[in-house]
Amino acid sequence: MTTIGFIYPDHAAEDDYPLAEQLLGGSDAAEGDIRLPVAHIYGTDLHAVPELLDLGSESRLAEGAGLLARHRPDAVVWACTSGSFVYGWEGARDQADRLAATAGVPASSTSFAFVHAAQAIGVRRVAVAASYPDDVARLFVDFLAAGGVEVLTMSSADIDTAAEVGRLAPDAVVDLAVTHDHPDADAVLVPDTAMRTLGEITAIEEKLGKPVLTANQVTLWEGLRLAGTARVVRSLGTLFRPGR
Repeated sequence: MTTIGFIYPDHAAEDDYPLAEQLLGGSDAAEGDIRLPVAHIYGTDLHAVPELLDLGSESRLAEGAGLLARHRPDAVVWACTSGSFVYGWEGARDQADRLAATAGVPASSTSFAFVHAAQAIGVRRVAVAASYPDDVARLFVDFLAAGGVEVLTMSSADIDTAAEVGRLAPDAVVDLAVTHDHPDADAVLVPDTAMRTLGEITAIEEKLGKPVLTANQVTLWEGLRLAGTARVVRSLGTLFRPGR
């Protein structure tokens, strides 16, 4: 049994994780038992720098790690992109290191998951389809650049709160990704864990004709990577397919 714990801010699209657990354990996945417990921490869900710095603070993540402890996770991931990249590359590294020390297992965040996933599938130049306000989205662009990922174009939907993002209809999620591609981009990145995306990845990739990396998708993949476990799940996109 492999257990990967996720610390998730407030409530929005956390039902992507039970869906992922089902996909990983079903006929669409390689054999093996995977558990994906989610611990919620609470602050404001506003996409604004001061609030995001508070949301990703050491004390809040320590609270999340404490809630996950009973599950005895093999790895822990801070499932929040903006609450990690807002600290910058070095700050986000320190954030993950402190979380690992508190949890006593390997730890990471969604921001690093994007960089690691891009590296894994050979993606160097991307388009970013962000739901955040522009000033927050630009911090994600800076983070990717620090990780060696070039952003050719960035769009910001200027949605202020995670709750609003979580209410986006599936068609709106697909449209956001597809309409903000760049012809020279190797992939499109959709960075908000508040957005339900796991059920839409196949449709997005079919329309794009290239990989899409979404926040909850890469967060799941990062947890598996930290736990030393690989899974093939065709419905979760290029990142989870063999022979990529």
